Amino acid sequence: MVSLNDEQRTGLQALAHKQAIEQCLARHARGIDRTDPDLLKSAYHEDARVNYGFFAGPASEMADMLVEMQRPAPITLHRPSNVWIKIQGDRAVTESYVLAYAESELEQGNIQTLVGGRYLDHLEKRSGDWRITHRTYVLDWNSNRPSTVNLAESSFASDNFLPLGAHGARDPGNLFLAVEAAGFKPNSQRKATMSTEALTDNDIDAMLSRPVLEELLTTYCRAVDRTDADLLASIFHDDATVVTGHFNGPGKEFAREITGWCRDNTLRTFHTVSNQWFDIDGDKAVGETYVIAVQSAPDESGQALDTLVGGRYLDKFERREGTWKVVQHTFVMDWNMSQPSTAVFDEDMFGQMVQGTRGAEDPVYAFWKSAG
Repeated sequence: MVSLNDEQRTGLQALAHKQAIEQCLARHARGIDRTDPDLLKSAYHEDARVNYGFFAGPASEMADMLVEMQRPAPITLHRPSNVWIKIQGDRAVTESYVLAYAESELEQGNIQTLVGGRYLDHLEKRSGDWRITHRTYVLDWNSNRPSTVNLAESSFASDNFLPLGAHGARDPGNLFLAVEAAGFKPNSQRKATMSTEALTDNDIDAMLSRPVLEELLTTYCRAVDRTDADLLASIFHDDATVVTGHFNGPGKEFAREITGWCRDNTLRTFHTVSNQWFDIDGDKAVGETYVIAVQSAPDESGQALDTLVGGRYLDKFERREGTWKVVQHTFVMDWNMSQPSTAVFDEDMFGQMVQGTRGAEDPVYAFWKSAG
């Protein structure tokens, strides 16, 4: 057992509670998107209730209703972020921003919908397990457009395989997580110890490892968007492999290929990650991370086209000689939408703003250098 003073132990307990709550919120989103009623209900205590406006009542009934609605429909994505947590003993309240994607089948054609809102949650820790006791959904905005989804790039040719998201057991993310975590200690054992007052060395190590894994994925985004091959290569172990559709092969080679492809074929890219779920066991870990990417590129006529892509990163991590890095990285595409670009960079207030670019000229490099 690590020797800690009272202040350190209090801080670590608060971190343990916060991470357990974040895992609960991620579990909820994954349960909806994979149409997994058991996973969805595991985010709630049995007596939990919800208020979504169109439904107010037991959370278990809402879970069954959502899953039945989702099963025949195209894949969805629920992406909580900006999570604010206030803990008081064994109770907590949270506000989390959520971006939801859905595709509806209508007589006049499919509609792609983006919905922005917030979850206002009450949670309680019972028997060492944080779960939701009441949720209120707040709607902030939505956008509805004719569907432009195009999954034609998904070819099962060995040099261009791109995994596509699916419901239930057919989803490659579910398969990946089940296979990779098969040799880990039972999930319930780790979850129980993480939420109790008796923190073990393994608990503390897992808690401190999670932010490192999160940073590897944010580094991935920054490196691709800035076309920084060296930075991207730094997150992979030497024997790492990657499957993304554009490139399937060694991680270090992927770093050179994808940054070069972005530089030669796109005007700009912008990747953001959230809803990160990790399973950490000693020096090994697996994770599922939701990603939304914006890509602006010229079409065949030369017109700039903005494409919004929603998907997930499935990652296998290992800590070697004290350093966590990625050993296997897979991108799963869930949806996309494309529209002629309406971007403005040189007019009105936009023309007066500091603007991002590729390579070392981007302001972030000087910013980090000035910070030491």
